[in-house]
Amino acid sequence: MDVQSLRDNFEILSQTIYNKPLIYFDNAATSQKPNLVLDTIREFETKWNANVHRGVHFLSNYCTDAVEKSRKTIAHFIGANSEREVVFTSGTTDSVNIIADTFGRSFLKPGDEILVSQMEHHSNFVPWQQIAHRHGAKFVVFDILDNGEVDLDDYKRKLNSKTRMVAFAHVSNALGTVNPIEQMIALARKFDTAIFVDGAQAIQHIKVNVQELDVDFYAFSGHKMYGPTGVGILYGKEAWLEKLPPYRFGGEMIEKVANDITTFNELPFKFEAGTPNYTAQIGLGKAVEYIETVGISNMCSHETELLEYATRRLKEMDGITIYGTSSHKTSVLSFLVDGIHPYDIGIMLDKMGIAVRTGNHCAQPLFTRLGIDGTVRASFAFYNTTEEIDFFIESLQKIISMFR
Repeated sequence: MDVQSLRDNFEILSQTIYNKPLIYFDNAATSQKPNLVLDTIREFETKWNANVHRGVHFLSNYCTDAVEKSRKTIAHFIGANSEREVVFTSGTTDSVNIIADTFGRSFLKPGDEILVSQMEHHSNFVPWQQIAHRHGAKFVVFDILDNGEVDLDDYKRKLNSKTRMVAFAHVSNALGTVNPIEQMIALARKFDTAIFVDGAQAIQHIKVNVQELDVDFYAFSGHKMYGPTGVGILYGKEAWLEKLPPYRFGGEMIEKVANDITTFNELPFKFEAGTPNYTAQIGLGKAVEYIETVGISNMCSHETELLEYATRRLKEMDGITIYGTSSHKTSVLSFLVDGIHPYDIGIMLDKMGIAVRTGNHCAQPLFTRLGIDGTVRASFAFYNTTEEIDFFIESLQKIISMFR
């Protein structure tokens, strides 16, 4: 893979920060957008802009066709059975809330249980917690091991006939751990439980086929996979989506409205009330096309090399503790430096043009379990290089020398 040629597709990577070349290691929070995505959004905003699904004129039909083409592209990309199973949302958080709310209203009763992992992002933790409380169900959390892997024994112990929903991340946003979701799904199938997987940190690193996984719901966000912000995907098995009630009410999600009754639109439009962020939806389709052109296996291979190289370089330094040491990880390197607050590390790296994330990464229960408040997190994408990692290590060494 010619990384330098690919970097040329991302204008932002050529700029300077504080007169230093930008080194962008905050890809787990949001990735950058290639010119293909940016140009597509600009084209539709400036040439074809018109509300979708509601018009008979040329512009409306043109945008509508582009949105539905995007849906079809995404359905193929994730291996969905049909486009009816692909719902556009505003992102993973929105997707989780849609299913938590509608599933809770339809299927949860006092005494039921919802099971989630200790490592979840707040977006896949708090909605289930609150829905359980609202319906008198029990919110159960299964543990992780010290190396950042899920504790499968604890997961097995806590799965039971009362479990109505299990929810877990495909990949940990804070540690990079790739969870054994195939095994976790198979275990859950022994019980009458639904399965929700947060794929926000996986979809850009791992080839996902929702039918092969046999998952009931799978969610991800556009802005973490080289696409626009404000758009995401909720995949749901058609049988499940048919059973669930609408989440929001308004235009587009209706079939017929009368004074005394309303009937609702077919899938997936039943869950897509109101004017959508259609230019972002079109842009997300282009992001998927870009990923398929580069090849997700090529991306993954390069990112694995970057992670292994950065981990090796970091381990050569004294006073560094790495969190998330599973042998099966994606490109996230989460660490602490003895005696130096992660916020100070982040601020100083920024002055050197290096963007990292510090704090608890919206995963407070995870860090409570690990006994720390947070970490410095460097997260890599396929457009990063070993040369950038070398400068990152040199800069980190300078910072440590300054503080000590």
